[in-house]
Amino acid sequence: MSVSTNTTSAVRFEHDLLGEKPIPVTVLYGVHTARALENFTISGTPISHHTDLVDALVSVKQAAALTNQKLGLLDDRIAAAIVAACKDIRAGNHHEHFVVDVIQGGAGTSTNMNANEVVANLALDILGVERGRYDVVHPLEHVNLGQSTNDVYPTAVKIALQYAIRRLTNAMDDLAQAFSLKSVEFGQYLKMGRTQLQDAVPMTLGQEFGTYAVMVGEDAERLGEAALLVAEINLGGTAIGTGLNTHPAYTAEVCEALRTITALPLSTATNLVEATQDVGSFVQLSGVLKRTAVKLSKVCNDLRLLSSGPRVGLGEINLPAVQAGSSIMPGKVNPVIPEVVNQVAFRVIGHDVTVSIAAEGGQLQLNAFEPVIAHSLFSSLAELTAACEVLTNKCVVGITANVEHMRGGVERSIGLATAMSPLLGYDGATRVATTALATGRLVTQIVLEQNLLTAEQLDAVLDPDYLTGSGRVRAATAPREI
Repeated sequence: MSVSTNTTSAVRFEHDLLGEKPIPVTVLYGVHTARALENFTISGTPISHHTDLVDALVSVKQAAALTNQKLGLLDDRIAAAIVAACKDIRAGNHHEHFVVDVIQGGAGTSTNMNANEVVANLALDILGVERGRYDVVHPLEHVNLGQSTNDVYPTAVKIALQYAIRRLTNAMDDLAQAFSLKSVEFGQYLKMGRTQLQDAVPMTLGQEFGTYAVMVGEDAERLGEAALLVAEINLGGTAIGTGLNTHPAYTAEVCEALRTITALPLSTATNLVEATQDVGSFVQLSGVLKRTAVKLSKVCNDLRLLSSGPRVGLGEINLPAVQAGSSIMPGKVNPVIPEVVNQVAFRVIGHDVTVSIAAEGGQLQLNAFEPVIAHSLFSSLAELTAACEVLTNKCVVGITANVEHMRGGVERSIGLATAMSPLLGYDGATRVATTALATGRLVTQIVLEQNLLTAEQLDAVLDPDYLTGSGRVRAATAPREI
């Protein structure tokens, strides 16, 4: 690529197969990136928005330079400059030069070109050579040596996803722990369980919150399983997985170098042709994120219901008041934290649909739609992480229980008749329940007045440990007398 510099207009001239184009001397990117800026004015979100992706891209470039140097394919001075440039970017610098839109045609080619040009020009800076002197350090012949967008881009995406998955997992672990602590705190608070929003049988609030801890913890485990699939890369496969234009030892060496740089358990796919076209691991991860979103949203639905009122709803728990709830109704406080988590869940479900359609749209040896897959996954991960953090810190840790209100609900509920059915029979318990409903009287009053149970029998049935299962568990596990 020949370059000329016009100092008066503060541009340098670069050219590609389409011709010559002026590039501001202040930028690190070059002509290929400039074309992409003109072509893809789509989302308004540059790839620098996903900082993990920028770090991952230059990690790949660093690993490739070290490998090509080791194999005698890249001059030591050029390799050192490329490695230094990559380390500088990975330290958090120069991300503003990664400017192409996250949504782009070309299967990520513009993203790869952007990275190649920034690294090359930064390497030139390090060598004390003016930007654009690609006869010294070339974006494609040196920075992109032994690579193709088709193995660089998916590899970088998978590395970036690993970092994002770790953050989400940590946030989910914190959320599960918060629910677990509430489960202990609320362990003795009796309340009515509900099915189809109707009174069912008694339980404790601790059991209810313990369920949420398990639900979140299970999904964190599923996320870890999905991360293992995303750790398999196709770097070294170049265009379609055949490894064209690479040294025979390159694939194994570059994977080892990348493991060292990223400290991630990366492995090379056994069949690079398959790995270059198959985006199944992205679909799997997206499905797990959707599962997580759906379950988090269900939990938030519960929190909104349980806290509804506060005086004419269920009103069993109180969510922390974090802001005024109305511009017209004084004193109103809304469950805004669960509501925002609900909305994140809706977005994640939509992202999963996008990933599914984009994965299905792949053709032959490559999926051209990986940019929208990547953007959807990064967005889901970032928003779910933020949602879990907000739900933990702004809501769950501050939840309190309305103990007497819950106990009174149990006493008034006809659900107590279910606990008596082993003694009264199903028909007998049904008659008690329907009488209670018709008269508005307590189940316990009717049972005693009709001499259906003795006071001692009734006390045994209504023992909180028996009603919530803990007493039955102790009885089942106690040593038998001989």
